Amino acid sequence: MLDTLVPTREDIGYALTLDGFLGFLVMIIVVLWIYMPGYLANTFAMIWGRIPPKYGYGPWPIDFGKNAWDGKRILGDGKTWNGLIGACFSSGFLAIIMHALTKGNTKDVPFIDIIAGVSENAWFWVGNEWITSFIVGFILGFICLLGDATGSFFKRRKGLIREGKETSRAPLLDTLPFAVALFMFGGLFMGNSIIKWSDVDLVYSPHGVPRVILAGFLLLLSTPFLHRAFNIFGYKMGWKDVDY
Repeated sequence: MLDTLVPTREDIGYALTLDGFLGFLVMIIVVLWIYMPGYLANTFAMIWGRIPPKYGYGPWPIDFGKNAWDGKRILGDGKTWNGLIGACFSSGFLAIIMHALTKGNTKDVPFIDIIAGVSENAWFWVGNEWITSFIVGFILGFICLLGDATGSFFKRRKGLIREGKETSRAPLLDTLPFAVALFMFGGLFMGNSIIKWSDVDLVYSPHGVPRVILAGFLLLLSTPFLHRAFNIFGYKMGWKDVDY
């Protein structure tokens, strides 16, 4: 039975009820851990945006080089199909690795199982725990890149560009949309904190726990610095044309 494979709501609840400042710091690490497939999606997109073109495959801009109503590119050259697809699959496989490393763990925080407490009643449960882990990672990666693309869309409307070697800085639009999208999606659709499923005890994901969502939004304050660090690393590795 599934109950022998995944922990109960009480198990995961125990893992996420630490108190005090130390507990809050642990919760921050929990958030970074369970949302890691989403947080690293931009880095994966950088890699996949670079590697295939070196071998003659792409890049293929998501907006197909088209302009919006204002005469400016819809998304720009920085958002490609090879980056999007490669990043989503990479996030999915990362989630499988995370599940393999922490399978069933809910009591030893912060490295809890990425699908701790999830049952076959969850909308994202597909086939078995391994496929579901992949789906969770894939979805988190996609939501991250969707939020990032939304930021790029509004950057273009403001006249900020990313065409070829020419690019513009936009600190908030470059760093916050993907994180906001991740935590909003987690709170709304990955647990029982906002949208209730029919059987609360059997459908429960750590991504939607209220304390995780709270810690996640507080983590937004440090997201620009984390994003900047990843971009500098990507620039040093030759995956990006600019360090922001």
